[in-house]
Amino acid sequence: GIAAVKFWTRNKFKGTNALKRKINPTRVPIEQKESIRWLQNVQQSTALLGCPDQCIHIGDGECDIYELFCAAQELGTHFLVRTCADRLCGDGTHTVAEEMRTVRSRGIHKIEFRDKNGRVCQARLALTFRRLRLLPSRAKRSRYPGLTVTVIHAREKDKPKGRDPIDWKLVTDMPVRTRTEAIEKLRWYALRWKIEMFHYILKSGCRIEQSKLRTAQRRVNLIALCCIVSWRIFWLTMIHRSAPRAPPEVAFTVDERLVLTKLSQQWRKPLSQQSRLAEYLICLARLGGYLARAHDPPPGNLVIWRGMRRLSDLLLGA
Repeated sequence: GIAAVKFWTRNKFKGTNALKRKINPTRVPIEQKESIRWLQNVQQSTALLGCPDQCIHIGDGECDIYELFCAAQELGTHFLVRTCADRLCGDGTHTVAEEMRTVRSRGIHKIEFRDKNGRVCQARLALTFRRLRLLPSRAKRSRYPGLTVTVIHAREKDKPKGRDPIDWKLVTDMPVRTRTEAIEKLRWYALRWKIEMFHYILKSGCRIEQSKLRTAQRRVNLIALCCIVSWRIFWLTMIHRSAPRAPPEVAFTVDERLVLTKLSQQWRKPLSQQSRLAEYLICLARLGGYLARAHDPPPGNLVIWRGMRRLSDLLLGA
């Protein structure tokens, strides 16, 4: 589900990058920065879920904020963030990058992924990790203490052709003692891509950026409603892959099941009372253009949101 959403707007849209030439961003309090939204979302989601020790907040380079690390420690929750800043560590005489160069490799991990063109690629990552003492910048040392964290560095061993090499530097407050635990954290970070898919559905499926509302409050109301719709579309896509044998009642209302059952009568395998969730989702995807051939991959977000749009119209008509 969605545990936290933050709306904000800028007082000044032009010239914000030019301000960095006049001021030192590290000396501006976090309360006066837009980055405060990340801390607020951590606090809100942790409070909503009610189990801070079971929450792991995963973020990319935008979440590489020392104040966020300290806020997570105060809340008793955990974080796993891709770091882009080379901070001081240990006794303050060297940086994290210098420390990690002295760490021996803990093995090779093979991964499979898709490049920008959608082609399936394979890569061999050399793993290194170390528990160390992380220090804040000099401007923040009076407000924030040093933290004990684990740094995981996964770097592509061989230089690839036609693309940039994979180079992940992760920082987490959780201990990593073995190669298996390091690979587990890499897999957890890979799950962060799901939030990008959620925003893709929100912008391309619900088309919130094309709305022509006149006030900010109306847009907030629209986005809040579309967040629920986008979450449902994404959830339907994922549950088809994780729980295909579940009963259809977990995802569809009585009216939705009735309409889908009537529509399926025109196909070779119509739905029945014994049909499981996967068969209903295939029927929904076919409304969105899914061909449902024997060797086709599971339906994606695109055909699911097209199917949901058509199903909504059919429900209104029925």
